Order: sequence, then C-alpha cells, then structure tokens
Amino acid sequence: MKIIKILIINILLFYNQPAFSDEENFNDWLIKFKKEAMSNNISESTFNKVMKDARYLPKVIEYDRYQPEFYEDTLTYISKRTSKNKVKKGIQIYNDNKKLINNIDNNFYVEKELLLSLMGIETNFGTYLGKMDIISSLATLSYDKRRKAFFTNELITLLKLVENNIIDHNILYGSWAGAYGNFQFMPSTIENYAIDFNLDNKIELKSYEDSFASAANYINKLGWKKKGLCYKEITLLENVPKKYLNTSARKLHHKKKIKSFKKYIKNFNDLDIDSNELVAIITPDKDIIPDAETLKPAYIVFSNYELVLKWNRSLRFALAVCNLKDKIKNEL
Repeated sequence: MKIIKILIINILLFYNQPAFSDEENFNDWLIKFKKEAMSNNISESTFNKVMKDARYLPKVIEYDRYQPEFYEDTLTYISKRTSKNKVKKGIQIYNDNKKLINNIDNNFYVEKELLLSLMGIETNFGTYLGKMDIISSLATLSYDKRRKAFFTNELITLLKLVENNIIDHNILYGSWAGAYGNFQFMPSTIENYAIDFNLDNKIELKSYEDSFASAANYINKLGWKKKGLCYKEITLLENVPKKYLNTSARKLHHKKKIKSFKKYIKNFNDLDIDSNELVAIITPDKDIIPDAETLKPAYIVFSNYELVLKWNRSLRFALAVCNLKDKIKNEL
C-alpha cells in the first residue's frame, strides 16, 4: 500500500510540473522560424526588429483550447451581444461619423448597419480591441502544433506587411489569436482586403477611416448582397430528416430552394420569402450544448449569412451579427 501511495504522489507531482520545456523549445523554434521567414523574403533587419521581444505565452494556448462561444446556447449568446445599449452605441457612432460611414456605404455597396454590427460584435465598437502582443500570440500559436500551418502563414504575412511599410509593428496589440483593429483583421485579411482610405500611406485599423473602408471592402469582395436576407427563425416539424440540419459552421450542406423545405416548417406561411430562395437549415445548439433539443432553435439561412461565416466561422457569431444589424437598421 505504501508503494502505491508513493507512486500516486510521484504521478501527481509529474503532471503538476510546469511545462518547463515549452519556453526552452520555443526559443529553439524561433531560430528555425527565422530561417523560414528569410526564405520567404523577409529581411533579417525586419525579422530582428519585429521578433526581438517575441515570447511564449501559455495563456494563449489556454484561450485556444477553451472558447466560450462554443459552450453558450444560441439565445444567450445573441442576447448578450445585441442589447439595447449595444444598439444605442452603434447609433451614436453612426451619428458622430455620418458623412464617412454613408460615403463608405455608397462606395462599397454595403449597408452601414452591417458595418456597425460587425464592429459592435467584434470589439464592442472599438472599446475592446485586445491587449495581447499579437507578435507573441502568433508566434506561440505557430509554435503550437494544433494549427501550426495556419498561424505560421499568418505570422509570415505579418512580417511581410511590416517589411513593406504597410503597418507599424509598434502598435500591434489585439486579440489572443492575432486579430487586430476595430474589426479584428488577421494579417492575411489585412494583406488581401485592408485599405488606406485616408491616404496617409499607412493602414491603421484602429482609425474609423481605414477600418470601416477595409471592412466594407472585405465583405463586398466576399460577395455581399446589399439588402439581401440573412436568416429567419423557424419552427421545425418532427418529420424533418436529420440530414438537413446543419450543426457546424465549417460547410453548410443540403441547401435547397425554400419551397422544398415547406413540409418541414410549421411557420412557413409566415416567412414571406420568395419560394425559390436557396437556403440551408441550421440548428446551432445541437452537438454543442449538453442536452440541447434537436430541433430548437432552428433557422433558415441565406447566402449573406454564409458570407458572415467566412468572416468568422461560428454559427452563433453570424446570427448575432445579422440580429444586431437588423436592430440598428430599425433605429436609423
């Protein structure tokens, strides 16, 4: 018995030891990564300038492993992010920047209420941009094995943006996952869609000019249909085949003209939608929330909704954006 107790104590001590090797191995990884970066046309001076203070952040790994939106039920998630105060703040920002936002709306053919909603959901209208050192966050996630390829590409892209004097590396503080600015752009999104709208030779995504224009350009290039539908809540009948129920944001399947789903939707006649509209059915709580009902809540979603999923692959995020968009529109 005494031997067993000693073994148990030793096991507990082993598993409660700090991950001493992480920082040590991270430094080894950093040396290897420098070679990879330079092979991607990053100069040594840029690498040294940007990466000199990069460090391993254990907290980033914790955040990566536990993301609350995957555990909150849909109605709770939406209600928290589309409150009356949130709508009021969006209206205030619009009124204070009406000329700029209307100009961007007209130029990029993207509704101002959508832009305000995206900003509201992403950063609470710029009041929470994140305080993490993005360079260290991306380096930590690039060193980690779970999504190594994705974050390595993002980090190299960030280095290229600095190399080409597109962004200032001294102000790169944002989310734990490496997103930056009012609309939380990842480096690859900055590279592909961000705009120097005020023509000051820098892209500053904490400024209203560059950030609103960049967000509008991004969603426009994805294919946003101005005034198009986003989603409708539905009540499903028990006869709906489970194969039609999408529970993952990765790729919506079994899209059909809405008239094909008529026999499965109790409130179909109240929807007032062109019966030829191509839609998918989502049941976002199923497979995520313990003991969730299979058929509740349920929504039919349209092409604009899928474009918001490209912005952020979360069924709840896209629902919240579309919901807040509608609430702001009703107040404008």
